[in-house]
Amino acid sequence: MGKFFSILDVGIAAFNRNLAVLGMITGTTLAFVNVVMRYAFDSSITWAGELTNYAFIWGMLFGAAYGFKRGIHIQVTLLLSKLPAPIAKAFMLFAYSLSFIYLAFMSYFGYQLILILQDMNEMSIDLNIPMWIPTLVLPLAFAGAAYRAGEKVFEVAKEDADKVIKTAEDEIIHDTSERSGADVQEEGGEPL
Repeated sequence: MGKFFSILDVGIAAFNRNLAVLGMITGTTLAFVNVVMRYAFDSSITWAGELTNYAFIWGMLFGAAYGFKRGIHIQVTLLLSKLPAPIAKAFMLFAYSLSFIYLAFMSYFGYQLILILQDMNEMSIDLNIPMWIPTLVLPLAFAGAAYRAGEKVFEVAKEDADKVIKTAEDEIIHDTSERSGADVQEEGGEPL
């Protein structure tokens, strides 16, 4: 069962990360090309504005789902670090459980919205595609984020109460140093 979850973990992370990157690249490229077309050639791509919006929405929501994996969402551990370790662990379990429930409901309601849009046969204005296609981002991204929040519930539940706050703070510090290029390889001392 552990191998299944590790494969699922890698698959969801890759799916979220790649769709986030693809959404941002697509949105930026389309916006740039449309601006060049408008100012240099006095014409524009009529569907580019709508697709740009959808690409950025997809990129942002899948990026947020990937953020759960990386632990880069805002956490305020100052108050938790002042509490006794078992109480701090209970608060973190409650917070992650609440996040999981919220994200699971959002995924479910996104799915319900897809069904409504399919029943109504609503089409997008510029792209002329069924509206349920760009709306697929809601159940997919929120399901990925819910999976990650559920994963955090199990991580915190397994963690020793004395290490829970330290682990949360270490994730924040590690991610910040990783993004700034401050991580150093052990062998050669070269920045990553």
